[in-house]
Amino acid sequence: MVSKIRGRFGASYVSMSRRGGEITEARAAISIHVHGTNVERNDSSVRRHYDCAKQGADMLLQDKAAIIYGIGSIGRVVARTFAAEGAQVFLAGRTQEKLDQAAKDIPGAQADTVDAFDQDAVSAHADAVVAKAGRIDIAINTVGVPHVQGVPLQQLTLDEFMTPIIGHAKTNFITASAVAHHMTAHGSGVILTMSTPGARLTGPGFLGHGVANAGVETFSRLLAAELGPSGVRVVCIRPHAIPEAVPTSHTGEVFTRMAEAQGITVDAVLNTFAAGTLLNRLPTLVDVANYAAFAASDRAGILTGTIGNLTAGTLAD
Repeated sequence: MVSKIRGRFGASYVSMSRRGGEITEARAAISIHVHGTNVERNDSSVRRHYDCAKQGADMLLQDKAAIIYGIGSIGRVVARTFAAEGAQVFLAGRTQEKLDQAAKDIPGAQADTVDAFDQDAVSAHADAVVAKAGRIDIAINTVGVPHVQGVPLQQLTLDEFMTPIIGHAKTNFITASAVAHHMTAHGSGVILTMSTPGARLTGPGFLGHGVANAGVETFSRLLAAELGPSGVRVVCIRPHAIPEAVPTSHTGEVFTRMAEAQGITVDAVLNTFAAGTLLNRLPTLVDVANYAAFAASDRAGILTGTIGNLTAGTLAD
């Protein structure tokens, strides 16, 4: 008998024999479509695959405790997605109004005012999360740092150059440090960081921004090497510009300055970015949040020390 079982990531075609409704023996050819890749797998023990397929509707992050640092456009949608996938969500941000708004959308979410650039405050908050949830399974830093793009070296000030470099390095170090010792003590955990294509783009006007993001990616790889033996994974997520986030994030000012310098509109700038992708489109907030949920889940248990390339092919790895 051949059955088709559809799960979260695609369809599984399972050949099986039954005795009294019980699966006794089978070989399974499972085709899974994950992020554009078809993976064919044969396994002589079907029970594990069959059970997995039956549970395809289960939530990716069931009963996991997740801290989201930064409740801007990305952080807010990531928090909602994590909660929808079963996680207990702890929101940490500097603006109480944003925290309150985000918490309204997420049943059971706990929101706390925390400055992600204050090491003592972040450490105290991590301790409080562990006291309440028993552990920290996931931490993602989505904190934005103001920066400039499109300004060449001769017009760039030292402060403009250094601000994003120091800011991103500081907040990622602080948040990772605060959660890492809890995760290593527990023997598991996932730390997610955020980057942009600026880490690898060539061209004028990206000096501070590019160095800052390259630093985050290097930090993530080295952190993965350090924490891996203790069972903690580290994944950096690199999305391209997200049009729907522009009106509510610091990128609105960044792209406005770029557009004005070129004598075009912000929409025209974003359209140019989209035209440079292989998919002829830019990522959405949901694209980023869905990848973050997958990367943080046990289904990505082998994934660490890598960059999640969400540039729609602008950068081909």
